[in-house]
Amino acid sequence: MTTLLRASGSAEFLSIVPSLAGFTPTESLVLLPFRGTRTYGAMRLDLPRDDVVLEDYADAAVGLVSRVERTDAVALVVYTDEAAQQTRDGLVLPFAVEVDELLERAEDAGLRIVDALCVTPGGWSSYLVGDPQLRALDRTAPEVPGVGDVSGDQRAGAVLPTAGFADRERVGRALRDVTDLLARGGEARPTGTENPQAIAALVLLEDIPAFFEAVLASPDDLPPFATAALLWCLERPLFRDVALTQWATDVRGGERTLEAQLTFADSGSTVPDDLGEVFLGRGPTPDPERLGAALSLVRTAAALAPRDTRPAPLTAAAWLSWALGRSSHAGQYLDLVRAIDPEYGLAALLETMINAAMLPEWAFRRGATPAT
Repeated sequence: MTTLLRASGSAEFLSIVPSLAGFTPTESLVLLPFRGTRTYGAMRLDLPRDDVVLEDYADAAVGLVSRVERTDAVALVVYTDEAAQQTRDGLVLPFAVEVDELLERAEDAGLRIVDALCVTPGGWSSYLVGDPQLRALDRTAPEVPGVGDVSGDQRAGAVLPTAGFADRERVGRALRDVTDLLARGGEARPTGTENPQAIAALVLLEDIPAFFEAVLASPDDLPPFATAALLWCLERPLFRDVALTQWATDVRGGERTLEAQLTFADSGSTVPDDLGEVFLGRGPTPDPERLGAALSLVRTAAALAPRDTRPAPLTAAAWLSWALGRSSHAGQYLDLVRAIDPEYGLAALLETMINAAMLPEWAFRRGATPAT
């Protein structure tokens, strides 16, 4: 179902921006691509700081907006903790020079300017008027069915679930038992001391794609040994790549990726392009509910995992967040990875992609505009 949010002026427009973004931005530039009189979502960028080349920043921002299908106009809102400055010539809004540069680049790109607003601690105003005046801002976003609470900022929702000490201990012991059994290999004779639940976990791993599909059904409530089996898989790049590709496609995508990964490991043959490009955000748009379930799954696994095994599920959470257009959340998960293992390979690659403002291609299709 499509929900229409109508705004008759700048004040009403500001009130619906959090609902469009999914959060209430702070220290952010929010870009809203329009087609005619309609916008379908919001893009968030960190505000430009002194070490940023302004021209490059403006080009990147306009480039992101222009990639959204059939966009012909743009609105922008600056959210900042900086106060407007009163001078002899009138009020000067924060980031006025930066916004002028961005608006000029947008017009050069053929985009019509719908609005350009600034929200400060003292109120809001427009960059498009010659004598800006601050007005009080109603910070109560309208309730929109299916959107949920948008009162938190862009960092809200990235904190890992709370996990009790006893639950973490159970998962830690389960992971140790599963790892020990798998390290012995299929030829080792049973000693009779093996934990039956660990053996059952190994049975789950006899069909990796089926296992990755099954865990999506109860992402927040896996038994300890199933969580341990998932952590074991995510720690191994071959199986981790299968999981991410499958969750972004379907079981068949997982089966094909597993086959391609095993063939590559055996003979060095290349992975089919359509599978390799999923990781780069290319191809058919994934089911956001499926990605969301996978994200919930790996977030819970990360909360329960022993500290030295957390980088794997955290990096998976970063990629899934990125795939959903939530680069701000992805960056927070990567910060957690860096605190544990600064050299973790996939995390470094994802960080490069995010720092370059690279978003998945499917995020620019109408109906899937990213709020990063």
